[in-house]
Amino acid sequence: MEELKSLADLLDLQSVDLEIDRLLHERESLPELASFKETHQRLTAAGQQLEEARGGLRETTLAIDKTNGELEIAEEKLSQEQMRLYAGGLSARDADYLRREVEMLTRKKGEMEEEVLELMERGETQDSEVEAMVADVDELTAAKHNLETAITEAWKGIDGRLAGKEERKASVVPLIDEDLVELYEDLRKAKGGVGVGRLADGVCGGCHLRITEAEEIEVRREDPPRCIHCRRILVV
Repeated sequence: MEELKSLADLLDLQSVDLEIDRLLHERESLPELASFKETHQRLTAAGQQLEEARGGLRETTLAIDKTNGELEIAEEKLSQEQMRLYAGGLSARDADYLRREVEMLTRKKGEMEEEVLELMERGETQDSEVEAMVADVDELTAAKHNLETAITEAWKGIDGRLAGKEERKASVVPLIDEDLVELYEDLRKAKGGVGVGRLADGVCGGCHLRITEAEEIEVRREDPPRCIHCRRILVV
């Protein structure tokens, strides 16, 4: 009678373990987890792109400052050379040389002004791109935070139910013979989480295969009873 009670408790333990397995699977397969992973990957990539874009903008800003500085020097030198030329008192040869120098400085000034304009246009484009990337990063950050909150809340609920099932399991295990529990745990690992089944109407509750009357007699002789097909423990 004690053995039958132990086997009945084993069915109860199997029911609790299957519910624990289901809750653990639910915990690990929340839809939000996949969304969180995708959002995290997108946020990481967007953050890297933002840093690269900011680096490019910094380089452009430095280039503008450098070119503006060189332009100021060129403008100052051009002004000085023009003043010398217009002041007169130079020989024809020196005046001709100075005119060529002024022309060269004028061309250089024009080229540098064009370069500054191009750099400023590039900077404006990069600045707009950086602003758009910042908005994208902010949006992804908020989405990631919302998903974290949803996952935490879902896990909190699941963990509460798991704690109840673990408590129930802890109260059932001491009622079952230790050797039977050990065999059951080994079978669970080998049989997809199901180590025991009820024999009802000649059908194994584990593998769902039929057992003849002659086979059932053989099954009942084993201690504990085992299905002849799947070798799971049977409660007959």
